[in-house]
Amino acid sequence: MKQKLVRHSTQKLKALRQSEKSRTDWARVETTTDADIDFSDSQEVTPEQFARALIHKGLPSTSRKIQLTLRLDAEVLDWFKAQGPGYQTRINALLCAYREAHRNTRSRRSRVKS
Repeated sequence: MKQKLVRHSTQKLKALRQSEKSRTDWARVETTTDADIDFSDSQEVTPEQFARALIHKGLPSTSRKIQLTLRLDAEVLDWFKAQGPGYQTRINALLCAYREAHRNTRSRRSRVKS
């Protein structure tokens, strides 16, 4: 049975919750812990999926960063900036995910050529 996916704004969700028209069992949601959630049917996140994920501020940097000048297409930079603050962090995360996704490609290529 297919269910229709419905999207609501945060304000709409708050209004639904306060009006008690919501069919969600909010008491159960609020008492559920991470340990109660069954992730057995969830797929592992790929580097490509991770690159599209949101970056959360406040996470410690795993390596030192260096400052450099990089030329990007204006449209690319505008798109990242339009996503809000933290665009440089998102660009860095995308490049890290790309590196991870292609890390084994280089070693495979060198083995094939030999």
